[in-house]
Amino acid sequence: MSARSRREFLADVGRGMLIAGVGSATALELGLTTALAEEPRTRLTFGELEPLVSLLQETPLERLLPVLAEKLQSGTDLKTLVSSAALANARAFGGEDYTGFHTFMALVPAYQMAGELPSARRALPVLKVIYRNSSRIHATSSSDRDVLSPLTEHETIAADARGEEFRKAVHAADLRRAESQFAGAVQESPQAAFDLVQHAIQDEADVHRVVMSWRAWSMLDLTGKEHAETLLRQSVHYCVDVERKIRQRNGTGASIRSLLPQLLTEYRLLERPLGDRKADDAWIDRFARLVYSATREEAATAAAAALAEGFHPESVGEAISLGANLLVLHDPGRLEKWSSKEKPPGCVHGDSVGVHASDAANAWRCIARVGNARNRVAAIIVGAYHTAGQTALTTEEPYPYASQLGDLKAEDAGSLLGQLEEAIRGNDQARACAIADRYGSLSLSVRPLFDVLLKYAVSEDGALHAEKYYRTVAEEFAATRPAFRWRQMIALARVTASEHGFPAPGYAEACELMGVS
Repeated sequence: MSARSRREFLADVGRGMLIAGVGSATALELGLTTALAEEPRTRLTFGELEPLVSLLQETPLERLLPVLAEKLQSGTDLKTLVSSAALANARAFGGEDYTGFHTFMALVPAYQMAGELPSARRALPVLKVIYRNSSRIHATSSSDRDVLSPLTEHETIAADARGEEFRKAVHAADLRRAESQFAGAVQESPQAAFDLVQHAIQDEADVHRVVMSWRAWSMLDLTGKEHAETLLRQSVHYCVDVERKIRQRNGTGASIRSLLPQLLTEYRLLERPLGDRKADDAWIDRFARLVYSATREEAATAAAAALAEGFHPESVGEAISLGANLLVLHDPGRLEKWSSKEKPPGCVHGDSVGVHASDAANAWRCIARVGNARNRVAAIIVGAYHTAGQTALTTEEPYPYASQLGDLKAEDAGSLLGQLEEAIRGNDQARACAIADRYGSLSLSVRPLFDVLLKYAVSEDGALHAEKYYRTVAEEFAATRPAFRWRQMIALARVTASEHGFPAPGYAEACELMGVS
């Protein structure tokens, strides 16, 4: 018997002894039985996309980009490429791997960014994120090992009870039951499944669970609704995994779990139609600052009260987004004790409080637009809760750039954009903010400014957040009234200057293959 065979034999013997000790049910939950059993495992497959999905999951990293360049040259479009990458990611990670789900969340933003670029450069953001995806798949030995396999159990629950029953299953960390209930909802419709998972998404102020939920839904525009089960299912795995961790530390979960149903009942928000009252600028500014400075419970209560007073969810959501933006503008930068090579002291890119809050607020607003009647109001309340209570490490005044405004004399876009690029390449966050502010005050066309910031959102790594935050700002700028929207551009200029100097792995090779500089 070879050394490898002996190791495998002893491992199987040891695993068999462990299963005997813990019992087959526990062993199944721990994933111990699949390696012992010789029964073939049915793989989740994706019809006509399967060959490309498998190629993306299995191709060695060093061969990936040349293979994809050939695919593009032979007629494969970016929509098909992104769809297949999303399915490969979901099958491999199932929403359970940190870098994996961050990469999934970047795929739709990368595709949207591609649409803003000249044709010769359009593939670059997509290839960048797919390279990251493949890198993580191979780093975790997931090229031929899947988290998701076909669902075989489907439990049908009455519509008026299914949300609470699903929450109970998730709170019990019962993945089998939660997936069965989810699968039953998917059989009714993708919308029913999306609305169901929101009952668990709303239980924590967790940027990853809300953004992944939203990005999975938006990905259906590319893959088609027939893949809703695979993509939305990631949220079930994520939420159950969080519950397991809460149980391990004997925790109780966030206060929003009891506060949300209390507010929905107290303000009778499920008994009345949504209001259409539009807030004026003064109200929006006050509410944004309230959300920024209040406790989470205070902000959630204020949002519920505003909805009860008839304010449209878009108005309340706009203020929440601006509250999150204040967290970017008041961030003193990363402290030394939490810094790393990729995230040095003073930086604000990556998982900074403001970037996370902005991405989460954007996702809550989007969910409120597409969810059912309950989730339209619930998403706004939880969005306010999620954004608030995070000022412990912020500064009293916004990031100090105002003093530099007087030094900026240029009035033409070309000069200001050139100065902005110099500030970005020099990691000068304050000057980048000042130039963006000056640019906006002159009412110059915003597209050239977006183009400069887009260039670096594509070329730089951004500590897993460049694509998501760029698209957050683009969407929130479009959805925010003129009096306040420029704050979003100032924040993006700051984050862009922070993230420069850390080029994205695979980007240079992608440029070479696409024939661009």
